[in-house]
Amino acid sequence: MYLQNPVFIPGPTNMPEVLRKASDMPTIDHRSPLFGEILRPALAGVKKIVKSDAASIFVFPATGTGGWETAITNTLSPGDRVLVARYGMFSHRWIDMCQRHGLDVSVIETSWGSGAPVDRYEEMLTADKAHQIKAVLVTHNETATGVKSDIAAVRRALDATRHPAMLFVDGVSSIASMEFRMDDWGVDVAVTGSQKGFMLPAGLAITAFSPKALAALETAKLPRTFFDIRDMSKSYENNAYPYTPAVGLLNGLKVSTEMLLAEGLENVFARHKRIATGVRAAVRAWGLELCARSEDLYSDTVSTIRTPDGFDATSVVTHAAKKYDVAFGVGLGEVAGKVFRIGHLGSLTDVMALSGIATAEMVMADLGLAIKLGSGVAAAQEYYRSNQVSAGRGAA
Repeated sequence: MYLQNPVFIPGPTNMPEVLRKASDMPTIDHRSPLFGEILRPALAGVKKIVKSDAASIFVFPATGTGGWETAITNTLSPGDRVLVARYGMFSHRWIDMCQRHGLDVSVIETSWGSGAPVDRYEEMLTADKAHQIKAVLVTHNETATGVKSDIAAVRRALDATRHPAMLFVDGVSSIASMEFRMDDWGVDVAVTGSQKGFMLPAGLAITAFSPKALAALETAKLPRTFFDIRDMSKSYENNAYPYTPAVGLLNGLKVSTEMLLAEGLENVFARHKRIATGVRAAVRAWGLELCARSEDLYSDTVSTIRTPDGFDATSVVTHAAKKYDVAFGVGLGEVAGKVFRIGHLGSLTDVMALSGIATAEMVMADLGLAIKLGSGVAAAQEYYRSNQVSAGRGAA
């Protein structure tokens, strides 16, 4: 594959050259004071990105899946009841993990393309008079379907029912790209990874724990070793890790948070929204529909596009890779073969997005879909021309 082309998958994302270089560094002694000069700013930067004054940040050599395991094993015990909705592949996988850990999982089955069913959460929390539910799990941005959910509304449901359950949020494909307010939304554990909005290679599971979640450590009895935040916290006191850290990636995380904060988080979110809106304009011009069922659910990091019935959407992805050396995302789970995905998060500009839109048009035309070349590009161009920001502000 020709590696100069940007990728349009919802992670790993394109890497700015400065971050690639920051992650590619000589070996240092990770038990020396020099490591603390990398670790401390990286943790402080993440804390600002999730918009929390109170959270404790723990970063593990892993991916978002390791972050999920960190969340549940440090706060829960075998047989504890958790409440979670299944509305996409990643909420499904978190459910599977909870079941494998011996938790009592109450699953709210929800159609794919919908968001977190806040009314059903509130109904089940209201019915739980004995407060047996210990945690509510929500996927903020369902990468498989291109759907974002209202985390603030889930918190309001918890507050309205006066339920003491903790709120765990999978923010893997939203944090550092879309609005995320850990303190304001009352999130107890937030989970993300290095390879999405932070624009780094995969390899870091990034978690944020509220004081309430930290207090749950005292009673949690699920087994944990590698992901034990007690060991991590104790090591942090000495600017160290309980084992060998991914030093290069942590240095990349330090520089990534500096870049994002220098751009300004509100500008970062606005950039993602603008690029996503241009992609959605292209989808409309093609006469196609998104998997997300309504505009309030549209993700600003990935658009999941339905193809006509009877058409194998996976062929869009395979043909793009084979003929044009461009990567799009395949459909997953219940929408496999029915959708393809355009990722538009991390290091991306309007100009880069236009190249992905143009490639998607060529691919669909090659495969016989009734797509007019230039239609989506023109629609996105019109939007971008009317909604531009000062040059040089994007993370490219």
